[in-house]
Amino acid sequence: MPPPRTRGKGLRHRLAELRGPETQAKALDARALAALAANPGCRRRAILDGAGVNKAALASALGSPSVFGQSQFAFVRGNAFEAKVKADGGTELLRLAHEKLDRGAEPPAEARVPDLTAQGPEGRTGRTELALREAAAEPGVWTLLDHPMLALDVAGSPAFLEPDAVVVHPDGSWTVVEIKSFPMLDGAADPAKVGAAARQAAVYVLALERVAERLDPPPRVRHRVLLVCPKDFSNLPTASAVDVRKQRAVTARQLARLTRIEEIADTLPEGICFSPELPAEQLEQAVEAVPATYAPECLSACELAFHCRDRSRAAGAVTSLGRPVRAELGGLTTVGDVLAAARGAAGDPDDPAVAALRRAAALRAEALASAAEREVAGCR
Repeated sequence: MPPPRTRGKGLRHRLAELRGPETQAKALDARALAALAANPGCRRRAILDGAGVNKAALASALGSPSVFGQSQFAFVRGNAFEAKVKADGGTELLRLAHEKLDRGAEPPAEARVPDLTAQGPEGRTGRTELALREAAAEPGVWTLLDHPMLALDVAGSPAFLEPDAVVVHPDGSWTVVEIKSFPMLDGAADPAKVGAAARQAAVYVLALERVAERLDPPPRVRHRVLLVCPKDFSNLPTASAVDVRKQRAVTARQLARLTRIEEIADTLPEGICFSPELPAEQLEQAVEAVPATYAPECLSACELAFHCRDRSRAAGAVTSLGRPVRAELGGLTTVGDVLAAARGAAGDPDDPAVAALRRAAALRAEALASAAEREVAGCR
């Protein structure tokens, strides 16, 4: 058996070919990882994210521009709020961490804020791990890591992640901090936005646990993260402790299910490239060479969602109706198959999905006939 192409060229070189030799790789962040974990069966997203392809530019080049992403106004507002929270050496941030997570510890009158600057993501990752080691070796004080860099293996390819902050408690335990610009009204925030923040923080918790495993003894990574938001309609920070154990478990399980990036790369034709600079026809052929697993949930998480939705609808795939519907239909994978089964023109009558469809079709026909009879009687 010939060796896979990625072994001959090296995976990094192969991925550079896929995105285009002159194209800068787009970093895989925690938000993208959380979305990828929510749809682990999508090989298209896995290879595009693994290769660092800019999916927003790709979607525009394909004629299906994405509206997914954060507005420039929200981005600027978020940066301003984060700077306010971390001002004066993170005094307010550490006060909130003490109040919401560790009231039994000494108040953070003084705290260490190590310098994490280094060259490149690998250098920053090493500097972050060194700072965490030093904090673990000298417990008893609060330590704030501002924008540390963590690494997480994703389907055989490293992803470098940058949480807003990590707090090391006096007892040596570690907490992930998420700073968001959406408001917390009367102590509660929008559940959908909190859920998205929790899924993102769960990725950071997983990456932080990998660092802890390399220390002896391994420090405890807390599964309650600190979510910091503006209070009510002001710019004053407030916080809430969010338990992310469920999100962490789901994310870990889904990431483990991802097909390894090199396995997907080995199935692609030689010379394939996803550079947005290519002609639209050639680019579309390249994208269609990788199977996608579209679901309506992709619309809020993936820049290519509109393109994949159009192709899914054109193929009549039942996945475009949502995962719950797809799960109920069993082996019926297209809308045409479903309609044929409902009419009795195809399908095994002993199949529970086919039997349910035929019952539903019979009930619909009966209801329409009854309504027509009532309408005729009314006209008389």
